[in-house]
Amino acid sequence: MAPTEPIRLRRSTLGDDVYDALRGRILEHSMQPGDRVNIDALARELEVSQTPIREALARLESDGLVRKRPLVGYTVSPLLTRAEFNHMFEMRLLLECAAARWAAERAIPEQHKAITAEAATSIAQDPDDPGGWSWHAAFTTHDARFHDLIAEAAGNPLLREGVDRLHVHLHLHRRYFPYAHAGTTIEEHQRVAAAIEAGDPDSAEAAMRGHLTEARERQLTAFD
Repeated sequence: MAPTEPIRLRRSTLGDDVYDALRGRILEHSMQPGDRVNIDALARELEVSQTPIREALARLESDGLVRKRPLVGYTVSPLLTRAEFNHMFEMRLLLECAAARWAAERAIPEQHKAITAEAATSIAQDPDDPGGWSWHAAFTTHDARFHDLIAEAAGNPLLREGVDRLHVHLHLHRRYFPYAHAGTTIEEHQRVAAAIEAGDPDSAEAAMRGHLTEARERQLTAFD
């Protein structure tokens, strides 16, 4: 009996594109916390059927970015409460301090270069953006990328996934990030990057712990 020909599956990107579009809107707050999700309107706007919209919403519900309630449908998840914010940072301290330590031990030269370059990145203010929203979005993206590069360099996919999920929830809170302290944040990033570049796991862990501890205190002011 002749062997069965292998089935070659082609991965459709439509569902991923819809998911990325909706995720971006939530994280940028164009779909704001508490907003009800109108599936019909989104399908018309994105020029797709309701099926990829519903599939994307199911993924976003798994991410914790939307909630589904009987008779109501999907709504964008609310901003973190003070208790939830503290719980998130407790987990970040566990995962990201370990990530920095392992990155110092395991990162390859290309990863050292990428982490150092990201830490040195400065986000210029656009004079045509008086509200600062484009700058805020760019800085948020830079910060998330820096932490993701470290999680990737740690060499543990499960840890990286956990860090990414925590950062999704942080972005819901980011609307109230104290951007006057962006320079301080960048200096802290550079200390973490330098310790990883030096291959010093103790210093890398300590620098990340200091950064996260200070970041938590700066952002707690949003709840006052």
